[in-house]
Amino acid sequence: MILLTEEQEMIRQTVRKMAEEKLAPIAVRIDKTGEFSRDVVDLFEQYDLLRLKLPKEYGGLETDHTTYYLVIEEIARVCASSSMLVATQGSCLTSLLVSVDQAQAKRFFGRLGKGNVIMSWALTEPSAGSDVGSMRTRAVQDGDHYIINGSKCFITAGGIADMYTTFVRTGNGRGTKALTGFVVEKETPGFSVGKIEDKLGMRGSQTSELIFEDARVPKENLLGQEGGGWDILIESIKETRLGIAAQALGIAQGALDYATNYAKQRIQFNRPISEFQGIQFMLADMKIQVEASRALIYQGAAMLDRGIRDILPSAAMAKCLASDTAMKVTTDAVQILGGYGYMKDYPVERMMRDAKSTQITEGTNQIQRVIIAGSMLK
Repeated sequence: MILLTEEQEMIRQTVRKMAEEKLAPIAVRIDKTGEFSRDVVDLFEQYDLLRLKLPKEYGGLETDHTTYYLVIEEIARVCASSSMLVATQGSCLTSLLVSVDQAQAKRFFGRLGKGNVIMSWALTEPSAGSDVGSMRTRAVQDGDHYIINGSKCFITAGGIADMYTTFVRTGNGRGTKALTGFVVEKETPGFSVGKIEDKLGMRGSQTSELIFEDARVPKENLLGQEGGGWDILIESIKETRLGIAAQALGIAQGALDYATNYAKQRIQFNRPISEFQGIQFMLADMKIQVEASRALIYQGAAMLDRGIRDILPSAAMAKCLASDTAMKVTTDAVQILGGYGYMKDYPVERMMRDAKSTQITEGTNQIQRVIIAGSMLK
């Protein structure tokens, strides 16, 4: 367990109540249809959950990092697809917070403060997944605009978002030294949405291809300087990987809660299966893994809240452990429910499918281990 302030605990309880009462029915529906629901956006708007990181002067809540991750965890405990909306919004806001000038802040943050504005993070390409430096989408300056050509894939909220924090290649530099960030607005000429992906899990979170065909982006939408995209990415990744870790934690906690309650109610051989030592050991191991993940995540959040930015290895450890835990815990939850766990009438099979995404999103766990080992061997 972590020690929360009175305000943090109040927010946690409020979000949990909202998720259990209002989000749970939506979660079942959007997983079944595989379609994004504006009902989720409207619900989150009622609680200002899309403005958690937005500065107060623009109508945001400007919450601390611990509160932000608590919100993601509590939503993911009920609906991981919906938690992706909050996590992605926060990722994009982080990129803006570390890069925008005063005029951009007034324009972008002012728009976000009006409500119902969704952001998306556009980085991955068919040839640039873990190897960001191999990105091919390119921007070339043309007077007061940049002309962007290329494509992005596996983009969360693609086709749904109003603004896309987009990273492309500029100039003649090699690898990550040539990356540059832009805000691409959905109305941009030459910008379109391609294939909508049909996914194993996170089915209520729309994922799509983005296409840039001579897309004209005003130079006022350039984030920082040309070639400065990698620095923005690194500052953002430190926080966004903890966001995916919090999402994984929420999935694992939701599966553990459900499996525990089921084990106490399921009668076999004239007694609840929770009385069998085999089940008790499974639940105990699940609890240990969940709490270990929680400790790593909120240790990283506390570091950020104290202004400590050198947390990349810590974020990698939290993301790696929490997502591996989510996969293990949800699989064990399915096992504890037996045949019922395999049926779509029960939420643990959905949680298991959703958990797999967290081992891949925001850097695969193999990449996280490379980062961790690298920090040890410097």
